[in-house]
Amino acid sequence: MQAYKHFFGFTKEPFHRNIPVTELYELPGLASVYERVAFTVNCGAIGIITGDVGSGKSTSLRYACSKMHTSKYQIISVTAIEGTLLDLLRKIVIGLNIGINSNSPAILIKHIQNTILDIVNKKKIPILIIDEAHLIRVEVFGQLHTITQFEFDSRPILPMILCGQNDLIDKLCYQSSRPLASRVLGRSHLEAISLDVMKGYLEHHLAVAGVKENLFSEEAMLAIHQGSGGFLRKANHLAIGSLVAATNDKLPIVSPEHVRRAASETFL
Repeated sequence: MQAYKHFFGFTKEPFHRNIPVTELYELPGLASVYERVAFTVNCGAIGIITGDVGSGKSTSLRYACSKMHTSKYQIISVTAIEGTLLDLLRKIVIGLNIGINSNSPAILIKHIQNTILDIVNKKKIPILIIDEAHLIRVEVFGQLHTITQFEFDSRPILPMILCGQNDLIDKLCYQSSRPLASRVLGRSHLEAISLDVMKGYLEHHLAVAGVKENLFSEEAMLAIHQGSGGFLRKANHLAIGSLVAATNDKLPIVSPEHVRRAASETFL
């Protein structure tokens, strides 16, 4: 067991990125992201989730997907790369468990669409989720809409969620991206959280890890909020680093100095 876990009496790793969805802190943006995703899916359209690095985009996706029961929905999840349309189509093929290897985008699109139709015929709603979508090249955005076209674009049966950093919107504003952008029905942007929300977030994650009392002084929580800019990933790193620093000093409460030392050792 790591020294700080033993020192403070944690029963689980605090501030872990793979925290179960049932134990997530109810951040203000989670419910609204789910509502917009659900609306987009029901309309068979495209939804956008944007935010800075570490703002909780992937966590929001996990939360939204957890609300989509597997008896009704089939989620096809892929992570984008800076590749060609062919590269992205291959990732979608893998996500659909289609046993085909082709160098032809047209052939891959045909197999993807046939598989989507099979899912729909089984009375399930397919949902294509593309994380890190800001990495997709503009020219790929100009062609991506073709996989959503069924019966001369009269059947909106493949809703899509694009999740990425803020420059995703810039790429969708290009003229060549308009066929895809015109299908966007809603957008959620994740902002930095406030100091009050940060305090609740820190206390919640301590409790989830088995410690009921707050280990951070008021000044330390303010330092974590300021040092992270209100973004969750940075806050997690600072929280863990400051707990380690407090353990080294054999002190039961984290101080702003501990947060400062954690910040000096963390790439933020």
